[in-house]
Amino acid sequence: MAKQFGGKFSPRSKSGPTASNLGSDGAADASASRRAHPASRNAKVDPVGVRSNLMFVPGGLLLLLSVTDEPGSMALGMIAAGIWTAGAYMLREGLRATVAFEERRVARKPALPRKILAALLVGIGASLAALKGEPNILTALLYGAATCGLHLAAFGLDPLKDKGTEGIDDFQQNRVARAVEEAEFSLDAMTDAAMRARDRIVEERVEQFQAVARELFRTVEEDPRDLTAARKYLTVYLQGAKDATVKFADIYSRSGDAAAKADYLSLLTDLEDNFAARTRKLLLEDRSDLTVEIDVLRDRLQREGVHLDRS
Repeated sequence: MAKQFGGKFSPRSKSGPTASNLGSDGAADASASRRAHPASRNAKVDPVGVRSNLMFVPGGLLLLLSVTDEPGSMALGMIAAGIWTAGAYMLREGLRATVAFEERRVARKPALPRKILAALLVGIGASLAALKGEPNILTALLYGAATCGLHLAAFGLDPLKDKGTEGIDDFQQNRVARAVEEAEFSLDAMTDAAMRARDRIVEERVEQFQAVARELFRTVEEDPRDLTAARKYLTVYLQGAKDATVKFADIYSRSGDAAAKADYLSLLTDLEDNFAARTRKLLLEDRSDLTVEIDVLRDRLQREGVHLDRS
């Protein structure tokens, strides 16, 4: 008869939330949720790829080659290496900001155009490096301009205008942006705490809850009027989830308490269900608002003698 393999370090070993050692409805719900929401569904590709990481190489090489130069040339080379490295770091942040912008249907352009700034920094670094090798201002400027242009061609521009914000009040949009930013801080703190627990199942379940929570964030961003109904979820409930995750990580990292893990996973399931229900309710309310507006418009058109064919 076939036997399931398991060991001390297996994610589904006896220390994990199996059916034999949990014996609670919450654990069964958590297991069902894991089957319904596989970890691959929440997997995200880091927008910082190999190309952007390679941008750190020229700065490092320039620094190494400048160490043995005379003091003036060495100082110029080090400054150029530092500026180039700053541009490479700014590029990484710009790529992440661009992906975050593209993932949202409603988003404001980045306050700081990081990719454009990265291109300028890299161009300045290239100019100084060229000036170090050949003290000719025109040549250095040409090198800098060419490097800046190639950088923009390779990595593109930052989003330069808002997306999906037509007809949305700026004040309300700013309130939503602040609320979502604070909520994201809570999710980041949950991720850090879950990693301290060093349990893969816990990390996956936290990611699943975060995916559900971010669906609520996107719903509120698309219609800032929903902020009042969702504020408790973005503040009180997320703060409580963060505090519970931190406390669980402290306990589980010291003792590996299976009961504490079961209770925590059950809490995550309850939170997922409540956040998903709130998101569905907000969407239904938006649909109801649309239906009311359509009916009002139809009535007005009929009063003015315009006959609508509803067939």
